Amino acid sequence: MKDKTIDYILRATWQAVSRMYNEEATKYGATMATGFTLLSIDKEGGTPSTALGPKMGMEATSLTRTLKNMEEKGLIYKKPNPEDGRGVLIYLTDFGKEKRELSKNTVLKFNDAVKQNVTPEQLQNFIEVSEIINELITEKKIF
Repeated sequence: MKDKTIDYILRATWQAVSRMYNEEATKYGATMATGFTLLSIDKEGGTPSTALGPKMGMEATSLTRTLKNMEEKGLIYKKPNPEDGRGVLIYLTDFGKEKRELSKNTVLKFNDAVKQNVTPEQLQNFIEVSEIINELITEKKIF
């Protein structure tokens, strides 16, 4: 099966990428989810907490746990959302901005390594195939 199914290739690749990012994040006392969250928060204007989940494709419970952990570590702080009294805005602390830059550099390093080992055409093909798969799933054209 592993040589024949597209989903196996996608899953195995994502698990390898995820493991790589988590191993790197562990060196800094963080997780891949923390790094991804740091990159998803607007570094100047903050981000509504309700916008983070959909932006990251993360379940509310996992996001709540991640945000609580990040707040305890001094990476973020919350303020009431002036446009929505029920919601909060998530802001990066100076320490959070520093760790965001580290996360950004880690992602860019990964991108550079891939780009150095594949041709522009291969990368473009990968992007196109990924977009088609996402479209098929989003438009429910598979099941």
